[in-house]
Amino acid sequence: MADTSAGGVAGSEAGKAPVAQRIDPAREKLSPAQLSFMRQVELSQWQKTLPQRRGRNILTGLSIGALVLAIYGYTFYSVSQERFLDDLEDKAKAARVKAAGTNSP
Repeated sequence: MADTSAGGVAGSEAGKAPVAQRIDPAREKLSPAQLSFMRQVELSQWQKTLPQRRGRNILTGLSIGALVLAIYGYTFYSVSQERFLDDLEDKAKAARVKAAGTNSP
């Protein structure tokens, strides 16, 4: 059993720090001072993780941008205008020859 008489917290083991309990402000009535303290702690935690989150956001943005540019470049490489127009001209010539051959008899 955990000893609470020597300033310990119930449920904590020797050598381990006590864990904070989750509080739902909607269910429990909290004083304005407690709500203010919760907001202050949340803000400090958010500011502490901001640089790491910003770095990950930049990395994600650059990755998505590189992917978009790669797809755009591959599209221009694989479907270039010269080859596309050449194919159309070849088909048009074949269609004209075929049409001229059926109209001549």
